[in-house]
Amino acid sequence: MSVPGYPSPAVAPAAETLAVGSWGDAAVKFGNTLGAVAGFLGILLVVFLVAGRARGRLARPLAVAVFLGPAALLLAVGLVVPLVRTGYLSLQNDDGTRFVGGENFGWALTTDSVQKVLLNTLLWLVVAPLAATGLGLLLALLVDRMRGQSVYKSLIFMPMAISLVGASIIFKFVYESRGPGQPQIGLLSRVAVALGWDDPPNWMLSQPLNTFLLMAVMVWVQTGFAMVVLSAAIKAIPGEVVEAARLDGASGVRLFWYVTVPMIRTTVMVVLTTVMIITLKAFDIVRTMTGGNFGTQVLANEMYSQSFVQFNSGRGGALAVILFLAVLPLVAYNIVQLRKEREVR
Repeated sequence: MSVPGYPSPAVAPAAETLAVGSWGDAAVKFGNTLGAVAGFLGILLVVFLVAGRARGRLARPLAVAVFLGPAALLLAVGLVVPLVRTGYLSLQNDDGTRFVGGENFGWALTTDSVQKVLLNTLLWLVVAPLAATGLGLLLALLVDRMRGQSVYKSLIFMPMAISLVGASIIFKFVYESRGPGQPQIGLLSRVAVALGWDDPPNWMLSQPLNTFLLMAVMVWVQTGFAMVVLSAAIKAIPGEVVEAARLDGASGVRLFWYVTVPMIRTTVMVVLTTVMIITLKAFDIVRTMTGGNFGTQVLANEMYSQSFVQFNSGRGGALAVILFLAVLPLVAYNIVQLRKEREVR
């Protein structure tokens, strides 16, 4: 006979067995992890000892191989091999059994639904980086003139410590909307009610407003990064240049536009392109908040959906290649700008 509030005699042993099995599985996985880490460290130790004892002509090549070898191996396994495999899959049919050439790319560029995804991604690529960089520059100018600026900068930079999934969950509560007559718990809906809007809409269903609300999450996270980098660039402007401009009559907006902006132009472009790269790969925000529904789909999330939800590996691979080709020029531009900045210094 079972007593209310206590597990029955038949259930208790089963639960105990399940708990013991779970602890056993966890212990095995933990042991395997420790073994893998210990083995990797042991191999590195042996390699370093061998490299340390090398003499003569082999010393330098061996040292280069020791230090660059593991990094090159991990780079090949984690980047080069997946890149080649993705390119191969993009030329196959959906189940990878037949070569179809550029058919998947033709589908991506001519299908109406995918074209809308590409246009939506382009909208993200223009609005979110410009907003984050512009807001970061404005905050850098304002905060640098305040006392205790380190405190304010820390608070503004803090969202960078939050993952995009975590930030998306926070903003899901901000955008939460309930039906008429029900108490609103979302911050945005509460503000709308306070301003006299008796029946605020479901923000995530309102197109195209929902897309811009999703962009706000990216802007919130990236603004701190832009502010810190641009603030450092502004402080690096030589004082003599600013003083000479002021003696020539420049002040306020003129000083900012004709002196500050040209002096930090390279840094602004690096920040802008960096945020563009992050935005172009935006997946977490859309996946967490809308799943790509209601007109909010972007390229990275469509790639995931095609590959791992609909199991169309060929189409998913084609979208991945398009995403890679879109990111590549931004990365190259960033590298060129950073090299120019180092040459100037």
